[in-house]
This record gives sequence, structure tokens and C-alpha cells, in this order.
Amino acid sequence: MTAKITVGWREWLSLPELGINEIKAKIDTGARTSCIHAINIEEYEVDSEKWVKFTAQPLQDDEQTQVTCNAKVKKMKYVTSSSGQKELRYFIETTLHAGEHSWPIELTLTSRATMKFRMLLGRTAMENRIVVDPALSQLLGRKV
Repeated sequence: MTAKITVGWREWLSLPELGINEIKAKIDTGARTSCIHAINIEEYEVDSEKWVKFTAQPLQDDEQTQVTCNAKVKKMKYVTSSSGQKELRYFIETTLHAGEHSWPIELTLTSRATMKFRMLLGRTAMENRIVVDPALSQLLGRKV
């Protein structure tokens, strides 16, 4: 068994397959699924497979920094938000980089425009890899 990574309640992560070099995420053990702030979501097909193109705004309080992302749709499913609202969301799979570590995770696409963090890292993505110390923050450092 590999040693688990200790992280704080918020961390700088990257999603290089999506072209996102840095995004500050809330490490949320209360959330099952991980999600990212996505706007302008457009569905299209490649070789009879469903894909999505979307705009990510990875930095808090910065709507000017935008990244156009493309990803294959893994599935669509209803997700219940922390406010109790059910929303049909696209699920994609991408590689997460956390410090010197990386692994594949599932992400849902949703508008987080009113939220402080542009990404939530949920417990499914953390399972068997991460231990959270809620008294600490940004243990992995910032790449940029």
C-alpha cells in the first residue's frame, strides 16, 4: 500500500489534460463527487461518441482568465447539490495533478459562479490516496 498524501482544506491542483495549470480547490470530504466551474457547455460528437466543449474560469474572482476545454463524456447523471437542488450534469474523466502525484478522477461540470472555489475535490477522488488535515491549507504549494 502506498503512503497517503496529506493535504489541507484547500489546495492548488492542476488538470493538464484540460489545459488548466492551476486551480484552487476546496478539499470537500462531505461531497461524494468532484466538480469544476464550467460555462458555455456545448455537446458534440466524435466518432459516434459524446464529447463536451466548455469554458473553465479556474481562478477565483477572475472571469478574464478562461480556458477552453474538450473532454469525452463518461456519463450524464443527476447530482444533488449542497443546497438540495438536483441537476443533470456531465461527468468527464481527467488526470488530476496534486503536488508530485497524479491519478485519474471523475469531474462533473456545473456553474460555480456564486461559489468561492472553482473546484471541489470530493471523497471519491480522494479515496485511498489522500488524508485531509482541516487545520492546514495549501500544503502542496502552487505551481505557477
